[in-house]
Amino acid sequence: MGQCGITSSKTVLVFLNLIFWAAAGILCYVGAYVFITYDDYDHFFEDVYTLIPAVIIIAVGALLFIIGLIGCCATVRESYCGLTTFVVILLLVFMTEVAVVVLGYVYRAKVEDEVNGSIIKVYDEYNGTNSNSQSRAIDYVQRQLQCCGIHNYSDWQHTRWYEESKNNSVPVSCCKASIGSCTGSLTRPEDLYQEGCEALVVKKLKEIMMYVIWTALTFAAIQMLGMLCACVVLCRGSRDLPYEPLVTGGTYA
Repeated sequence: MGQCGITSSKTVLVFLNLIFWAAAGILCYVGAYVFITYDDYDHFFEDVYTLIPAVIIIAVGALLFIIGLIGCCATVRESYCGLTTFVVILLLVFMTEVAVVVLGYVYRAKVEDEVNGSIIKVYDEYNGTNSNSQSRAIDYVQRQLQCCGIHNYSDWQHTRWYEESKNNSVPVSCCKASIGSCTGSLTRPEDLYQEGCEALVVKKLKEIMMYVIWTALTFAAIQMLGMLCACVVLCRGSRDLPYEPLVTGGTYA
């Protein structure tokens, strides 16, 4: 019965190591996705530490490739030293992912304050040229999120760009995609996106952080199962080893 338990645990452990390899790819993908997406919104928050969870997730993903290799080799060869190393590394990675979850919640709570504190300044620095990074960021966000202005399209009337252009219009990126003749004129407000961008940017950034949190939680649970199976193999397998008395110098009578 004990041998059956060991065999079952080893089978599950090998299968979990294959999952670890797949998880490594997924974690690296999620981390890269967060980096790429945040790059599009980086003008709306100033705290660079917001990306720390993404950095940790990519590092954990790379480490999981090595963990999967160690786990498979140690399980197949029944190496107790290898399995012990496997459990210790898994425990460290598990603790790291718990830290990612905590940091994710901390920075998710800070997103709204970050965006609220910087979005007015970004809109005020808009000049409508492609060479201006703030202009590119705002045009991208307004098209991507289908929004206009901070709270609504009327916010553009309080910007430096509106005062200098003096044409009673908002950027063309405020125009609904379905209306090809739209020029951004405020005389035709029905052609413009009605929702402001501030709330949508906050929502988008919070969603991205939740992807990180749920990814870390999911694979932390899988790693717990991996540690449990490895401990079962270690504990039961060690009892099945033959007893070898320690031989010291001297002779027996």
